[in-house]
Amino acid sequence: MLGTLSKMKSQLGDVVEYQLPVGDELLPLNPLIGKHLKLTHTGNIYCDACGKKTKKSYSQGHCFPCMKKLARCDMCIMKPENCHYAKGTCREPEWGEANCMVPHYVYLSNTSGLKVGITRHTQLPTRWIDQGATQALSILKVKTRQISGLAEIALAELVADKTNWRAMLKGDNVDMPLQDEAQRLLPEIEQRINELLELYGEGAVEKLEEDIVTIHYPVNVHPKKITSHNFDKEPVVEGTLMGIKGQYLIFDTGVINIRKFTSYEVTVETAVD
Repeated sequence: MLGTLSKMKSQLGDVVEYQLPVGDELLPLNPLIGKHLKLTHTGNIYCDACGKKTKKSYSQGHCFPCMKKLARCDMCIMKPENCHYAKGTCREPEWGEANCMVPHYVYLSNTSGLKVGITRHTQLPTRWIDQGATQALSILKVKTRQISGLAEIALAELVADKTNWRAMLKGDNVDMPLQDEAQRLLPEIEQRINELLELYGEGAVEKLEEDIVTIHYPVNVHPKKITSHNFDKEPVVEGTLMGIKGQYLIFDTGVINIRKFTSYEVTVETAVD
């Protein structure tokens, strides 16, 4: 197979099912666990938006001009509390309407420990899988991405908002009582929730009572020591595929974050019995 990489597609089941997009093709990965897999970077990178060849990837797979003009590459994507759509300065208002001015969820997850996060309503449970969470629980539903960011900031004063990816890859955490954690944390930010309701109107923030979602990953052996593969330093990544978690392929030779190398052109060689 030859083509540009995109982040792995996943489907929640008893065990997460993964597919690797290589150009226009999808490679089922679960059957390859325990088998030899080789990815070779051709040296080419093609912008995920315009398709033009670029020497360097910006904002996960974009050329420099697209990174500067596309809303999906704006700083408010990383810091949604700074959304400037209401000011009329969104780079792409239609994109903002479809992706930011829509319902979002604030959630707790068990990744490398207890974590708070946010995601668009259409991205559950994909977002949790991409982060390597073994448990997740939606605790708030809000009207827009900006409101979700403001709620997350309040919760981030009490609990981590980032994943320690190395710890996440080394094994599954002990199950956490996420509903108990929600009951502990939400009263702590009650004043902030009330302020958001006053600012953005009734229904801007809704408390949820959901069931915990448990996620199992196709991993035969978790790595004891984390060694990272990097196409920018070494074009060939190969070895026995030991498992997949989050957006990481786990080889017996090291791990690679597929999402980091979006738009990198690769050849893929497999060895299947």
